Amino acid sequence: MRLRNIPRAEGTLQAHPAVIKRPEAQKGCWRQVFGNKNPIHIEIGMGKGRFLLNMAVKYPEINFIGIERYSSVLLRAVEKFDTEEFNMLKNVRLVCMDAKDVEEVFAQNEVEKIYLNFSDPWPKARHAKRRLTSTEFLTRYEKILAKGGKIEFKTDNTELFKFSMEQVREAGWILENYTYDLHHHEIMNAGNVMTEYEEKFSAKGNPINKLVAVRK
Repeated sequence: MRLRNIPRAEGTLQAHPAVIKRPEAQKGCWRQVFGNKNPIHIEIGMGKGRFLLNMAVKYPEINFIGIERYSSVLLRAVEKFDTEEFNMLKNVRLVCMDAKDVEEVFAQNEVEKIYLNFSDPWPKARHAKRRLTSTEFLTRYEKILAKGGKIEFKTDNTELFKFSMEQVREAGWILENYTYDLHHHEIMNAGNVMTEYEEKFSAKGNPINKLVAVRK
């Protein structure tokens, strides 16, 4: 992918004050990073950052941490963060890391909510464990979510969505709510903040699936 090979990405991320360079050193101390006691929400696979930044504007009383694996993708989020629309935000931090390492970065009960938006479907059966809604990842999330902590997952991929609901039940989590057509579900769509992919796919007429699961 072209975005993964932007030469200036690493240097820009290293120099940016909102990007946490050694996230594992902040384990158990993320509220100190923000300088408050507000709840912490994380988005795993934040992409170019539209969802996270708009959520941070809408909910200034929540601390948001965006996680993205690829530096050249995170660069796009940093560039968006630096625009006049978002550069005043104090409740956003960004991290370049692999989602499988969340237990090394966040302490038990440190996170109140996890957002998973349009995650890689990994369509081949042998790659099922890599899906961010697999039981393997749910086990990781369970170790960092607070009691009653939630996952919100959106996708246009119905097969991945069905798989995810099965995995939630298999892991013993509570499937609080779900829909195969978010934008026509009055309750779940209330206050919905769209991602770049969500806007693109819904404009084509693709229904958006969403589930909310509560930690067992």
